Amino acid sequence: MLLSGGLSAVSALGAEVHNVRVWIAPDHARLVFDLSAAAQHKLFTLKKPDRIVLDLANTKLVSDLQGVDLASSPIALMRSGSRNGGKDLRIVLELKEHVKPKSFALKPNDQYGDRLVVDLYRDMAEAPPKTAVASVNDPSARRDIIIAVDAGHGGEDPGAIGPGRVKEKTVVLGIARELKALLAKERGFQPKLTRDGDYYISLRSRTQRARKMNADMFVSIHADGFRDHRARGASVWVLSPRGASSEMGRWLAQKENSADLIGGVGSVSLEDKDDVLAKVLLDMSMTASRSDSRDIANSIHRNMSKFAKMHKKQVEQAGFVVLKSPDIPSILVETGFITNHDEAAKLKSKAYQRKMAQAIFSGIKAHFTAKPPAQTWLAWQKEGGTQKTTPFSYKVVRGDTLSVIASRNGVSLAALRKANGLRSADHIMIGQVLKIPAS
Repeated sequence: MLLSGGLSAVSALGAEVHNVRVWIAPDHARLVFDLSAAAQHKLFTLKKPDRIVLDLANTKLVSDLQGVDLASSPIALMRSGSRNGGKDLRIVLELKEHVKPKSFALKPNDQYGDRLVVDLYRDMAEAPPKTAVASVNDPSARRDIIIAVDAGHGGEDPGAIGPGRVKEKTVVLGIARELKALLAKERGFQPKLTRDGDYYISLRSRTQRARKMNADMFVSIHADGFRDHRARGASVWVLSPRGASSEMGRWLAQKENSADLIGGVGSVSLEDKDDVLAKVLLDMSMTASRSDSRDIANSIHRNMSKFAKMHKKQVEQAGFVVLKSPDIPSILVETGFITNHDEAAKLKSKAYQRKMAQAIFSGIKAHFTAKPPAQTWLAWQKEGGTQKTTPFSYKVVRGDTLSVIASRNGVSLAALRKANGLRSADHIMIGQVLKIPAS
């Protein structure tokens, strides 16, 4: 069965495969073949046993396939042979699980020359996400606020590269993991990473993953790059009006054939709505999400400006694809210019990554504490609910005070002091573990 065919012109002198790289993601594996020139290719599958065959016209292999790390990949063995009197190259992938292959060519860029990409998509049968049903008498059933944390770039796409070959994809994943750790410690929040490794995710797939997570918010973390190494400064971005308008048009155009829903938990489909109603629903959803996005972005911008030079004095707007979820408040944080020597040195520092994550975390926490979504634990607490749970522990983070911790967990200051043997001075330290008594 023929799955795809390359349309690239073949170099008169032929092409050579110089290197093969493998990137492993949870839902697929990506093989990247580094070529000396563009090469026409065909990809097809064979059964019993399952194999994928890749034919490259007028191409020779000058790399050792035995040295390619296939661990954790769906490939059991990769072998090669020549065809048509040695003129063409055939590469066979022997599989150990069923996959759906897809191939495409990439043109040269600043980092690499011609490449041929083969993606092997695993069968990922996903169970529908479970949403907790809130109960007046059982606050533990109240759902957490889900934050989708998106580390930009990854895998074949390193992002901007700074002095000493420090890569944007590595720095932003470090910040994303720090942010996840902070949110995970905070009761009422559930952080989820769009990627937790060195692999590539397309821009649309990032927002789709947030939607599958039932995310209440999406934050994408990046680091700028510019040819002038003097450029510096962090920035926070939200969706521009023009970007919102174009996305609304895209959703309305595809609503008849789309399984996408709007509205997060308890979401609604546009498929069965007439054009006028669909437009009204989208407009309401996008207006609300953009308003929340600006509130969160402004708070994070203020937090970052306390320790980082900001590119602009205010939150900026653009039509970035990752900001275009109509119903999920979405922001993009540029943590600095990785091409600037001073900022690159800071960004690759674990201490600075934690500081940046703390600024983002504090902005998210402030917004959702003041404006929690309905049927969440934070909304229940804001409404004056009484917690009926067993005692638990809490680790102190930067910015905490004893009174804030007591208020956040619905206990009295006196009870918190007594449970931890504290005196009235209320002196606590970052990293200290406190016992939170049942209230």
